[in-house]
Amino acid sequence: MSSSTSMQPFPSDAEPQEANAEGETNPELYQHYTKLVSGFPSSNGISNLPLYHHPKGWNSSLVSMVGSMVADSCFTARPSDIIVATLPKAGTTWIKSLLYTTVHRRQNPVDSADHPLNSIGPHECINFFEYQLYTRNKIPSLDKLPDPRIFATHVPFVSLPRSIAMSGCKVVYVFRDPKDHLISLWDFANKFRIKDGLEPVSLEAAAELFCDGLSPFGPCWDHVLGYWRAHLEHPEKVLFFRYEEMQKEPAAHVRRLAEFVGFPFSAGEEEAGVVDAVVRLCSFEHMSGLVATKRGKTELVLGMVENSFFFRRGVVGDWENHMSPEIARRIETITQAKFKGTGLSV
Repeated sequence: MSSSTSMQPFPSDAEPQEANAEGETNPELYQHYTKLVSGFPSSNGISNLPLYHHPKGWNSSLVSMVGSMVADSCFTARPSDIIVATLPKAGTTWIKSLLYTTVHRRQNPVDSADHPLNSIGPHECINFFEYQLYTRNKIPSLDKLPDPRIFATHVPFVSLPRSIAMSGCKVVYVFRDPKDHLISLWDFANKFRIKDGLEPVSLEAAAELFCDGLSPFGPCWDHVLGYWRAHLEHPEKVLFFRYEEMQKEPAAHVRRLAEFVGFPFSAGEEEAGVVDAVVRLCSFEHMSGLVATKRGKTELVLGMVENSFFFRRGVVGDWENHMSPEIARRIETITQAKFKGTGLSV
């Protein structure tokens, strides 16, 4: 694999990608994978949807697992593609915002009033394979999208579309402390449960499922380690960020992100404060107050989701305000055991 980080030409079209993702349908392919996944063992999870157990050791809802399999069959990656990979509620919305703004900053100046992030949500700017692109029998036509195409996924490294590894495209991963991750996931799942008229799940019950590996696209620790090992093997192709370090030094991480994807900031941009402007635009304080966040919605495979659902102040260490010491110790014990000898720690 090449380790070049030379400056790429900036993309000529910075419109949200979903507008160009029209394509054909293939009900037979979706039916094939739906039948296959329906035969997998399943369990109740934190959300109101059952989790199906993939043979490669991870869990998800039926529709998202089917979508991931269709993507594996149909998606053709380019070397210039960029893939955002995360567990749900591990910094996904933030990293999408930072990446989209960084890559498209020439066409959409960060301080411009009509910047896309001021009017639409980050998940409309960068689409998920399994929740937006490969859903409802669709086989999207992605060939017309300009380079670099940016996509997102929650799928573990072991089940990424095979063409991603073959193409050598770049993957950006964000890891979050499992305790804070659980709190955010629990809060998010309960928003949907309440919306559907269901009782919220208790944190104790959510923690039990989480520790047993029954969380979306989990077990959490296996998901993290898959991308961590890929980063160690090919650091020029897999960037591994820690959410807590991003919170401490966001500007430094934006610079590192830009360098990694081939769009480093020039000396003139540094002098003009563009990096800090990216951080401000993508901050919780700014984005949570936008009309697009307060009133906008994003279409996912499960229906229209209020953009406000994706925004929760992700304060590092917030787990202490919700979690008992017993639950915290259990998660920490599992984390230490899983990460022992890997070079990774919280």
